[in-house]
Amino acid sequence: MNIQSLKIADITNHLESIAPLAYQEDYDNSGLLIGSSEFEISSVLIALDCTEDVVDEAISIGCNFIVCHHPIIFRGLKNINGKNDIERAIIKAIKNDIAIYAIHTNLDNVHVGVNKKIADKIGLQHVRILSPQNKILKKLATYVPIEQLEKLKKSLFEAGAGNIGNYDQCSFSVEGTGTFRGNEQSDPYVGLKGEQHNEKEQKLEVVFPSHLKQNILSALIKNHPYEEVAYDIYSIENFYDRVGAGMIGELPSPLTPNDFLQLLKSSMNLKSIRYTEASQTKIKTIAICGGAGSFLLKTALAQKADAFVSADFKYHDFFDADKRLMIADIGHYESEFFTKELLRDLILEKFPTFAVLLTQINTNPIKYF
Repeated sequence: MNIQSLKIADITNHLESIAPLAYQEDYDNSGLLIGSSEFEISSVLIALDCTEDVVDEAISIGCNFIVCHHPIIFRGLKNINGKNDIERAIIKAIKNDIAIYAIHTNLDNVHVGVNKKIADKIGLQHVRILSPQNKILKKLATYVPIEQLEKLKKSLFEAGAGNIGNYDQCSFSVEGTGTFRGNEQSDPYVGLKGEQHNEKEQKLEVVFPSHLKQNILSALIKNHPYEEVAYDIYSIENFYDRVGAGMIGELPSPLTPNDFLQLLKSSMNLKSIRYTEASQTKIKTIAICGGAGSFLLKTALAQKADAFVSADFKYHDFFDADKRLMIADIGHYESEFFTKELLRDLILEKFPTFAVLLTQINTNPIKYF
């Protein structure tokens, strides 16, 4: 394999173009946790958790960049004395110039992330976000001379505006008349200083995810012909079907509860499943959530799922299924195990000759007897 030399920023910028840090939950701590984005790296080690054993593994194979799903620094650390696994792992990473990057709930919340990987392993079709987020999208409205409309649209599309579901380059424009008068310090694109000017313009509207606001404004100002650019930005309440918690989809054909559980065991490589009684003789519609997903149970019920595959349900949570769907608790580690493959594939899509390694360490703290 030809090894391609890259900086950490090359990898993280690519991952964040897929799962922006803005999409992580408020309690989370995704991002570059140890090291500099300017570090040069020759290989990446991917793990679900960054334990001391994983850092030792990175040292043994000469790898100086670990990409993990769960953040090693999650709750506040008031000191780092090596009194537990987390602190010892951090100390070793720093001593050995190993950078650590976490991509957690932002990868959970995108439509090509952790839950899509689970859906693919199970074989679900027609998958969509189970609980889409709102207040993520914004709308830009601006006013541009007719002959400059296409150039401006193109620049805004390239900056990330105009994507709606399975469609891109989406916009709306309507013709009108703009009026303005420049003072003595002005340099008008059309018209004369000190004289009111009427100009045939197009009002252009595009939507964009809020985390791209600065990119969109930069493209607008750079490519708009006017000295003073008139624009409005609105927050909109629409749900964004590319971002949110969980997923839901359908099996190719209905299965009996026992056959569905067997499918889960084989496709997700499970040793055991905690489950409730099924409400139907056949199971077709499946809700999923990698990791701890009990907070989505009511949403799964509302969307008429026959089964909900997730983890970390407490005893009383199982009663909440109320025999209206099957809860299948497959374990936290087990539900996210294939996230390592997902991250490897996402990196290799962009850097196909780069050395991307999967940890050989089983970081699951739970053992089965």
